[in-house]
Amino acid sequence: MRQGGEGRTLCALYVRLSREDEDRQQPESESIQNQKALLMDYAEERGWDVYEIYSDEDYSGVDRLRPAFNRMLQAAEEGAFQILLCKSQSRFTRDLELVEKYIHGMFPLWGVRFIAVADNADTEVKGNKKARQINGLVNEWYLEDLSENVRMVLDMKRREGQYIGGVPLYGYRKDPADKNKLVIDPEAAETVRRIFRWALEGCGRQRIAHMLNDEGVPGPARYKAAGTGPHSGGDGLWSKTAVWRILHNEMYTGVMVQGRRKKASYKSKKLVSVPENQWYRVEGTHGAIVCRETFDAVQRNLRLRSKTGGAGEPHLLSGLVKCMDCGSTLSKVTNGKPGGAAYLRCRLYADSGGEKRCTRHSVRLDRLIDLVSERIRQDVRSCCAAEPLKIRPAPRDLRGEALERERKMLAGQMEKRSYALRELYLDKVSGLLGPEEFKELTRLFQEEKTCMERRLEKIGEELASRIGNSPQADPADRIQALLKLERVPRELVTALVEKIEVGERDLDTGEQKVRITWRL
Repeated sequence: MRQGGEGRTLCALYVRLSREDEDRQQPESESIQNQKALLMDYAEERGWDVYEIYSDEDYSGVDRLRPAFNRMLQAAEEGAFQILLCKSQSRFTRDLELVEKYIHGMFPLWGVRFIAVADNADTEVKGNKKARQINGLVNEWYLEDLSENVRMVLDMKRREGQYIGGVPLYGYRKDPADKNKLVIDPEAAETVRRIFRWALEGCGRQRIAHMLNDEGVPGPARYKAAGTGPHSGGDGLWSKTAVWRILHNEMYTGVMVQGRRKKASYKSKKLVSVPENQWYRVEGTHGAIVCRETFDAVQRNLRLRSKTGGAGEPHLLSGLVKCMDCGSTLSKVTNGKPGGAAYLRCRLYADSGGEKRCTRHSVRLDRLIDLVSERIRQDVRSCCAAEPLKIRPAPRDLRGEALERERKMLAGQMEKRSYALRELYLDKVSGLLGPEEFKELTRLFQEEKTCMERRLEKIGEELASRIGNSPQADPADRIQALLKLERVPRELVTALVEKIEVGERDLDTGEQKVRITWRL
């Protein structure tokens, strides 16, 4: 970079190369170095001093956020140079709007002359404007055609069920033999299965995230960043958003789902959502982590889930109870008194003022829950009595076995640390270790021991909680206990009940109709 002397003309050089040019198989003369050499010779032949060379590599000609490009525009506005040299107009931009804004608009106001050497484009030459505008139009057409060709290739891969994402979905990894195919990542897949299992049991996404973080399971971001396994690197935690994305992703059933979002246009990086009926869905492209029945059951639970108070837990019949007259969902209300009974009533009913679009249809929630629960108990008992249960051997408790192995390993490591501490003390007494070395090594050993003790405590708690569900327990006894349904689980209610319709109470008799529509 040189400053011009008195009476000398200062020019800036702008060079650019991007993947779009590589795809076009441009000759070697388009390289950054050759562009610079051409423009330097051009300036030297005319006796112009070079103010600065601005270079953008791996940036599209339509990108308005090119760093060197924007620094060059700032310098032009400040009057730092009088001439801007490019090899061709397409190096400056492929966006016709930018051609008009700067080459034909701002540059004349700033006193900047634009020259594209290969195009013979020069803003100082009268009658040259139409040629520059035609060049701008041709460059934009090329970029639009290139974008359309790329989109067609990607759409073809989507239709064939090839995975075109850069980073594989959590729970999967790319097949080493085929980058467009997904294979199951066993450790991450087990976490996905646990998330779906907890969701079926009625746990909310925030609670699931807390449980995973309490166990020290690394979140998806940390897992991807580590690259060498789920227990290495990073400090990313699980969030309710990450859990929500997993629970709503159909790809875990073995269906390749792509094309959910697309660029607003080839000029913009903004992504817009695509209607679901336009997504690309190809079944059987990769292994399923959860079965279709589990996925559908979770989706029903998520649709029905509604918060009650700060706990965020849905009541047993949440989302299932409808008004028999207008079809609206009944919402939960209380009288505001501590320990007061909760009621359900039609959402279209107005307490005061305005037009009442429906009547109250009020019913006590606890009594309705008792009614539905008893009907379910009766049906379960009758089914079990009609067809004796065939009890299969209980599956191995793989999670419990893994925890037991980890507990034994940690216990052994703790014993080794205790032995090492004793040896360190003997080395200090014998003079083999200095006081500072002994202090530092002791601190490190104590920190490791403390971490192991915390993990052992968590393992002990989880093992204790699994005792009641131990596969070693007599499965017949456990099944009989479960069939009593002392507390009907929400998962069973949503699986069996389509909807519960409540009619208006008869003012004379006090009777109220309740109609249950079953899924089976």
